[in-house]
Amino acid sequence: MANHYTDHPELRFELNHPMMERIVELKERGFRDKENFDYAPLDFEDAMDSYDRVLDIVGELSGTIIAENAESVDLEGPHHVGDRVFYASGTARNLDAMVKAGMNGMTMPRKYNGLNFPITPYTMCAELVAASDAGFGNIWSLQDCIETLYEFGNEDQHSRFIPRICAGETMSMDLTEPDAGSDLQSVMLKATYDEAENCWRLNGVKRFITNGDADLHLVLARSEEGTTDGRGLSMFIYDKRDGGVNVRRIENKLGIHGSPTCELVYKNAKAELCGDRKLGLIKYVMALMNGARLGIAAQSVGISQAAYNEGLAYAKDREQFGKAIINFPAVYDMLALMKAKLDAGRALLYQCSRYVDVYKALDDIARERKLTPEERQEQKKYAKLADSLTPLAKGMNSEYCNQNTFDALQIHGGSGFMMDYPIQRYYRDARITNIYEGTTQLQVVAAIRYVTNGSYLAQMREFETAEVSAEIQALQTRAAKMADKFEEAVNHVKDAKDQEFHDLCARHLVEMAADVIMLHLLLRNATVAPEMFAKSARVYANFVEAEIAKHHTFVMNLTPEQLADYQPA
Repeated sequence: MANHYTDHPELRFELNHPMMERIVELKERGFRDKENFDYAPLDFEDAMDSYDRVLDIVGELSGTIIAENAESVDLEGPHHVGDRVFYASGTARNLDAMVKAGMNGMTMPRKYNGLNFPITPYTMCAELVAASDAGFGNIWSLQDCIETLYEFGNEDQHSRFIPRICAGETMSMDLTEPDAGSDLQSVMLKATYDEAENCWRLNGVKRFITNGDADLHLVLARSEEGTTDGRGLSMFIYDKRDGGVNVRRIENKLGIHGSPTCELVYKNAKAELCGDRKLGLIKYVMALMNGARLGIAAQSVGISQAAYNEGLAYAKDREQFGKAIINFPAVYDMLALMKAKLDAGRALLYQCSRYVDVYKALDDIARERKLTPEERQEQKKYAKLADSLTPLAKGMNSEYCNQNTFDALQIHGGSGFMMDYPIQRYYRDARITNIYEGTTQLQVVAAIRYVTNGSYLAQMREFETAEVSAEIQALQTRAAKMADKFEEAVNHVKDAKDQEFHDLCARHLVEMAADVIMLHLLLRNATVAPEMFAKSARVYANFVEAEIAKHHTFVMNLTPEQLADYQPA
């Protein structure tokens, strides 16, 4: 019987990172909940055991029920009947299993019937689910929208809505419109205040809404009449029980078939303001999107793991020219690089999630009491680190996900092109990961300021001082030389003082930064657990050294005068 958690010890390794002690300390507030909740942990070891047990449950559910339903869900998909959406029968069974196991509202406080888990073990659960069915992962993991409502909603909203999500109701975030995709400041869904009913009314159309017929929606709408930019947008809570929103259609997609992607029509729908007016895009959507991007990074790692598993199993089983194809260098080279990318990307994902955990917990504590100067400094430090790593985690893992599924399908040869093997589903599902919740190109836009302000270089230089094993020291030295090339390329671009030249080089610089940072994280893991990560560290070092050289050559050979060569005719 498959268990996605216990079958992959890399996850338990990431869970037991030294930073978890501080995260648990902040999250549990002196383990005060043990007086009122019998399932609250008594101490750090008890909390870690709880995370481990829940991951074991989710790993088993993912490896059995969700995995067993995945193929039928992909074939059946959701149904559009009238103005409503009905999940595929396998999706309904998956949701029922997760609700019965108590796997909803995982990060919410216990007073709302949540588990009070940090972001890190929850993100691991999202990875486990995605490894079986990325489409179902979208539905289940959108419970994470409740984090934004918890962060910016009021106590009355907390008490009314959070227990419903903890009980298993679903969520969506309604941002995109036909004329406002990446450019969310162009959102035009209209919000007007109804004085007679003492509520807001929403009118307009939303498009490409994942799980669009959910129970609760967070909606970005234009509340300030006469505005056309982000300063006129606010965030609203729409409750499906109140009616007023119809599903016009479900999109016919390449992949993630189990996840209904909807076009919604708002017709005088009753809603309530979440937080303050005019901060919908400027503050709340940014928080919402950062959480979503971490979720897509986890989904990407889950799909990558599944693709690697399929490629490895097929290569061991398939024989050509009298031996299993895994024994051919052309094949085992592909598998080794897939595993290295998987290990490096996962290390980046959970380093980022741990940073998020620290600053989010301190944010929450700040609602109860004034933070000490040391805590404020810690909060600021980890918020900046999390903000810098989130676009790298989403951008690089989604790209690696696409590369790994491509290579795993290639290992299958002609069989991979047939619908009989699950790799074709992973390949199709992977394609959306570097598009939704901000394309890879938009992740570059988010990350480039950390290139130019020196943040990424500072992280590299700090990693260079870390103690590593004797076996890893030579790789650490090579990583430092890669950082030197990164620094040279950055200075070349900055010295040009040309914005368009800067923008053209941005992707190359951001990928260089991500490559070096992921290598350092993998070197740390290989020092602590060489039996799991030493091979990947060596393979990844060879790979990224070549990548760094490629990007360095591109940037250093380019000048602003050559921009015309890249511009459309």
